[in-house]
Amino acid sequence: MKKICITGFLAMALAVHAQDGLKDVLGEHFLIGTSLNQWQSAGREKRVVPIVRKHFNSVVAENCMKPEALQPTESVFTFKAADELMEFARRNGQSVVGHCLVWHSQTPPWFFTDKEGKPATREQLIARIRSHIHTVVGRYKGQVRGWDVVNEAFEDDGSWRRSPFYRIIGEDFIEIAFKAAHEADPDAELYYNDYSMSAPGRRDAVCRLVRRLKAAGCRIDAVGMQSHCGLDYPDLKAYEASIDSFAACGVKVMITELDLNILPAPENFSGAAIDQNFAYGEKLDPYTKGLPDSVASLTEKRYLELFDIYRRHSHQISRVNLWGISDGDSWLNNWPIQGRTSYPLLFDRMYQEKPIIHQIINLFK
Repeated sequence: MKKICITGFLAMALAVHAQDGLKDVLGEHFLIGTSLNQWQSAGREKRVVPIVRKHFNSVVAENCMKPEALQPTESVFTFKAADELMEFARRNGQSVVGHCLVWHSQTPPWFFTDKEGKPATREQLIARIRSHIHTVVGRYKGQVRGWDVVNEAFEDDGSWRRSPFYRIIGEDFIEIAFKAAHEADPDAELYYNDYSMSAPGRRDAVCRLVRRLKAAGCRIDAVGMQSHCGLDYPDLKAYEASIDSFAACGVKVMITELDLNILPAPENFSGAAIDQNFAYGEKLDPYTKGLPDSVASLTEKRYLELFDIYRRHSHQISRVNLWGISDGDSWLNNWPIQGRTSYPLLFDRMYQEKPIIHQIINLFK
């Protein structure tokens, strides 16, 4: 009789355990989030809702809060898609992170030119940055937890990216953007976000930036490490060293755009610059009929290595955010090569949970 009772208790415990979502366990340590595309946040993909409710306590827009989406023409703002994301999060119980306010990519060309098509002056561009930030952040004041204020301002070697913001304004464009965001919503957290953050040069440059912003009286709450990873990159020791380095600057660390590119890399591919585009080839798209068990095992192993780092550094990390929900929705199907079949996320193309989800939950339990 005693044996039967114990067996019944274990069965109940396992049943409860099976119902745990990522946010129920990982959420005790940091926010666990995902990005949503406009189809999903508008409610057209019904399978997304129960997944987000079960597993995530934070969401971020994949594209609809970027400058070209919000202000395609000067002073003409289009908030419909962003408002739908806000309403989705409100209905389903997630906090929202805004992505992103200042970025050299996915910003409309008019932002950097005058009426004659010549480069904008420093004064014009500063005014446009401030106007855009005040309008966008002000609209969602008190509703958005925090903002990626500036995205991707450095190169791997630590030099400044020669973006139009840098060329026209100079290094202080970041300080200008952070101060404008804080003016628009003094309670919102403010972040700097970039890719390849394990590169020593970029790591050192971001640390210098954080110290510079703090010295200038700017609010900066966290550094976002995009974490578009592969099976053999980044070097995990260097990746972990970056978490420690950013935390030592007095800010939290966020893992902001996590996914795992398991497909073969084309020659000369590196980093996560969105403008990379390579020709399609069958050898570069080997898993069109499904993922072999051996590769699936390597994918699980790599995800567990990453989440073990997040577990051990949970006191330094405030958010871990997957860049998408299902494999079929991922940008990696079309970047850096159009039309490939990728398997980078925690849910398959049918929005079914992969076994790795429960392995991650067990790791934190």
